Amino acid sequence: MKNKTTAAWLAFLGGPLGLHRFYLRGWGDMLGWLLPIPSALGLYGIERARMFGLDDAWSWALVPLLGFTIAGCALTAIVYGLMTPEKWNARYNAGAPADAPPGRTQWLTIGAVVLALLFGSTVLMASIVFSFQRYFEYQIEEGRKISQ
Repeated sequence: MKNKTTAAWLAFLGGPLGLHRFYLRGWGDMLGWLLPIPSALGLYGIERARMFGLDDAWSWALVPLLGFTIAGCALTAIVYGLMTPEKWNARYNAGAPADAPPGRTQWLTIGAVVLALLFGSTVLMASIVFSFQRYFEYQIEEGRKISQ
């Protein structure tokens, strides 16, 4: 039986690697195998920013991929944690009673939801700010080139 608390923590902590998808849907889940790609590209963007500085256009295009992936996985953890036991058991524990223990919300489930909300919203806002700042700086540089 699939436990809601375990799935919420896996989505929060291991979401960018697809761990929650593998836990709930098995090793054949295609999205679980695709989730590490934007995570790896974002990490590559961070490494490019360290090597070439923040003026590197590829880094400011790639870094937000990691942030948006983390934020999306945090949102998934929130959705899992707030799902009613009846809906959870109907979706992931077919054949189990509607009020089976794996679908119940516990304090650890609430902890995953709170941390996912805190960390996910912070990473999302930081990714948006980084993207827009770099974009507007690039536009100003291009405008200066045109005006000279």
